[in-house]
Amino acid sequence: MAKNAHYKKLRDRLFTQILHLLIGILRRIPRRVAIGVMRLIGALIFTFSRKGRCLTISHLSMAFGHEKSDAEIRSLAKNVYRHFATALADTMRLPVILRQGINTLIKAEGMHHLEQALAQGHGALMITGHFGNWELLGAWMAQNNYPLRVVGTTLENPGLDKIVVEMRNQAGYTNIARGSGTREIIRSLKQGCAIGMLIDQDTQVPGAFVQFFGRLAHTPTGAAILARKFQIPIIPIFMYLKDDLSYQIECEAPLTLEYTDDEGRDLVVNTQKCSDVYERIIRRFPEQWVWMHKRWKTQPKKKSETINSPN
Repeated sequence: MAKNAHYKKLRDRLFTQILHLLIGILRRIPRRVAIGVMRLIGALIFTFSRKGRCLTISHLSMAFGHEKSDAEIRSLAKNVYRHFATALADTMRLPVILRQGINTLIKAEGMHHLEQALAQGHGALMITGHFGNWELLGAWMAQNNYPLRVVGTTLENPGLDKIVVEMRNQAGYTNIARGSGTREIIRSLKQGCAIGMLIDQDTQVPGAFVQFFGRLAHTPTGAAILARKFQIPIIPIFMYLKDDLSYQIECEAPLTLEYTDDEGRDLVVNTQKCSDVYERIIRRFPEQWVWMHKRWKTQPKKKSETINSPN
């Protein structure tokens, strides 16, 4: 065990050093050249990373196999890697984007929904997904003076986690570590902040089993719980990459949530509403979601089980 831990520490340190080198290069070359470099790396990873490639193809087949051929699924899988290579290039070049003016790259519509919610003074919950470029979404909001806090999972590689947190702080918004920041979330809501939450992955947090692409998926219930407790809206917001390599933000009206005497039922129903809204945006731009993630990994132990807590 000690030997494995030592190996992992060395591996993580080497990866972080290589990443620092790559970031330095990408910030010194034009954006389209940086995207080209990252797309080449993405193509190589797709070709040689059998595990990631197979997971991506398998999950796309689970979601779209009834409507797309094997060749279309494989092509879509390649485009997933192509997209995230582009998104990573922009994310790693964030200081350059900020210096050049983030509004030249990103346009937004529907932000009045969030502004109206924040005007009430009780804060708001924003749900998005690992879709498009969620890091640039947070940066754009902070640079446009929206009071933003983001709940994020602490990464296993401490060097990589430090890079991500520092980047978010540089962009102007605060990162709240998932699972250990409940007080900070409550404090931020009382200050009238918007809390950004990504609830589209199977993680070790309390969740409910709801439908996602026709299959049960363990989905975090934090947004539904907070919305009920503080009587605040849940507002969907997403950023997607356009064909011209600019980004578009779409902010939607608050979800219509259900509150009855049956809190357990409401938790599942409202979490399903959250799942439905990000499934809808993924269906529009399927290449812009993280299909290599094991979204359906956790399944109910009993057919009747809908709410589940982490072990």
